[in-house]
Amino acid sequence: MSNTIFEKIDSLNPLLDIVALKKAANILKNDGLVAFPTETVYGLGANALKEEAVKKIYIAKGRPSDNPLIVHIAKKDDIYPLVDSVPKNALILMDKFWPGTLTIILKKSSIIPKTTSGGLDTVAIRMPKNNIALALIKECGFPLAAPSANTSTKPSPTLASHVYKDLNGKIDMIIDGGSCNFGIESTVVEVLDNKVTILRPGSITKEMLEKFVDNVVIDSSILSTNVNLLPKSPGMKYKHYAPLGDVFIINGNIDNIVSYILDSLKNDKINNIKSLVIASDETIDNYSSFDVLNIGSRKNIEIIAKNLFNTLRECDNLNMQKIYIESFSEEGVGLAVMNRLKKASDYKIIEV
Repeated sequence: MSNTIFEKIDSLNPLLDIVALKKAANILKNDGLVAFPTETVYGLGANALKEEAVKKIYIAKGRPSDNPLIVHIAKKDDIYPLVDSVPKNALILMDKFWPGTLTIILKKSSIIPKTTSGGLDTVAIRMPKNNIALALIKECGFPLAAPSANTSTKPSPTLASHVYKDLNGKIDMIIDGGSCNFGIESTVVEVLDNKVTILRPGSITKEMLEKFVDNVVIDSSILSTNVNLLPKSPGMKYKHYAPLGDVFIINGNIDNIVSYILDSLKNDKINNIKSLVIASDETIDNYSSFDVLNIGSRKNIEIIAKNLFNTLRECDNLNMQKIYIESFSEEGVGLAVMNRLKKASDYKIIEV
C-alpha cells in the first residue's frame, strides 16, 4: 500500500469537511480501512458486516484473529439487526449511556461475520459520542468494526500522530479530529438476563452503572493478578498498551514508593540503563535529578486516564529501557487506569 491519506476534519461540525468525509466513506464502502477519532481513543474502522474488510484490520494491526472487535453504530436503533434480542437491562443502559463510552455485549445475529466477533456467538456494540465518528458511520450506511488504531500490543492512540506512527502505509486513510477526550477505551459490559458483568473497566464505573441497574459485577479476570486467567472482552486477551521498555508498577505507601523508585533510578544510572519515572504532580519534585514524565494530579484520576497512553508512548520517543510508575487508587476510574497499567507492565508489580 502507498502512503496513507491524511485528512483533518472539524471535530465540532464534520460536515464542514464533507469532501474528506465522503472520501473516507467511499474507502470504507470499498472494503478499505480508515482510522477515525472517538471520544475514547482513535479507532481503525472497516465495514463490520464484510468479512474481507474486517480481515484487513487484523492484518494491519498484527492482531490475533480470536480477539473480537467492537462494532460502532450511529443510532440506537441500529443495534436491532445486529443482535438476537436486547434484554431490558441493555435497553436501560443504552438509554442512559449512549452515545458514550459504554460497549454492550449481546448474542449476535447471523449478519455479523465470525471474523468481527472473534469466532464468538456474541458481539460487542457501542454508539460513540464523537461528531466525526457518528457522521462517518451515517455517511457509510453500515456499522464499523473498529478496535484501537495502533499496532497490536502498543499503547492505544489518542492523537492522529500516534496512528500515523504505527499504521502509515498499512491503512488507506487517517482522519485527524484532534485529541480524544477520555484517553482510555470504553467500559465493556456483558448483559445476560438480569446480570451485568463488567469485562473491561473504563470511564463509566460500576458505581455509575449501579444507579440504573441491579446485579452489576466485575469479571474476575480484571481483579485477579493471575495472567493465565483470560478475559472475555475485546482488546483485553493479550499483552497490551506496552511501550518498548519494561514497565514496573510500584505499589505501597507513597513515601516507600518514592524511595524505591529513587534507589532504582540511581542503580540504573550506575549500570548505564536508560530509565525514567512516570510521576504525579504531588511527587514529581522528588525526581528532579532524573528523567521524569508528569501524568497529572492524583486528585484528578480522569486527567491521569486521559494522559496515560500518550505518556507511555513518550517513553518510546525517549528510548527508555525501564519505566517506573507509581500505582494509583483503584476506586472509580482508577480501576481502568490500573487495569491498563497492569497489562502494559505484563503484571510486573513491586510491593514496597
